[in-house]
Amino acid sequence: MSIRLQRLSRSLERQPVWLAMALAIGAAITAVAIVAGSKLNLADLLAVTPLLACARCNGRLTTLAAGCAIALSAIVGIVYGGPTTASVAYRFAIVGGAGIFAILAAVMRGRREDTLIRISERVQRAILRPLPGELGGVAFASHYQSASPQALVGGDLYDVTMTPFGPRLIIGDVKGKGLDAVGQCAAVLAIFREMAPTEPDLVRLAVAMDARFARDIGIEDFVTVILAEFAPGEVRLVNCGHHPPLRLAAGSRELQALEAEPACPPLGLNPSPHRQDVRLKPGDRLVFYTDGLVEARDPAGRFLVLDHRVAAALGGPDLEAAVQRVVRLLLEHAGGELADDVLLVLASPLDM
Repeated sequence: MSIRLQRLSRSLERQPVWLAMALAIGAAITAVAIVAGSKLNLADLLAVTPLLACARCNGRLTTLAAGCAIALSAIVGIVYGGPTTASVAYRFAIVGGAGIFAILAAVMRGRREDTLIRISERVQRAILRPLPGELGGVAFASHYQSASPQALVGGDLYDVTMTPFGPRLIIGDVKGKGLDAVGQCAAVLAIFREMAPTEPDLVRLAVAMDARFARDIGIEDFVTVILAEFAPGEVRLVNCGHHPPLRLAAGSRELQALEAEPACPPLGLNPSPHRQDVRLKPGDRLVFYTDGLVEARDPAGRFLVLDHRVAAALGGPDLEAAVQRVVRLLLEHAGGELADDVLLVLASPLDM
């Protein structure tokens, strides 16, 4: 399911709850108005029902709320002594007018949200370009999802580019998340896309990126990154404060964390990076990820463990299907809601 469809699904799930709340408030106002009698003209408060519904519901559900409010107003009028009195007509005008206003507001809000979603999708495509299925003898698959309901793009970043030195991949996580992190995410990717094709040494590339990035950030800002360079039979890694990638050897059921020794600070904190060379065979898989994967908690507060279940999910010939199996495992563990952005990149050398 695409990110847009996921967000639309979440929005649709919330609408009946919001409508039920609005109708419950309307029913409570009706009961109090009937008990209070005509001395207190509380029935005018039924205008709250459609106004509350329009805050989250679409035009159709808001129309339903407005109709229910008018019906409840009629019930109060009948109890007061007949629906033809001037007070009842006045009450209908108040509640009906509020209903029309609420319907228009719901329709306008829905159109504005659709426009913002389309703009956000274009921003995502400009900043986080889809990974190619294959580049330079390496197959790739990925999944990205922002935890912020206001953004399709968050603080996680990735990109892959073909260079004279082989395919180079970056994956990272800037400090913060959601809209506040988008600018720094775009800046890091722009630096990588400019420097990766021209700097032959991966360590010097990390140092140059740090120098450029540090000029434009605050004193407490930083970004954790992994730079990966794929060559025949191996991958070269430079890890600046990021979670170590995992290797799943062909035919194995155990994940191996490729820990960098010694640890290196993130970009922006004056790192001293070093290179790690890892042998790879056709069919081996490398899993790059951000902390949204390992810091997701279940209802009991336990983190997701990257154990045999994740290794089994990564099996099979189709990389895209493998990524989606891991995502389903993550969502099942977290109860369907993510507290942080999550990014997964799966890479596997091909038998060329």
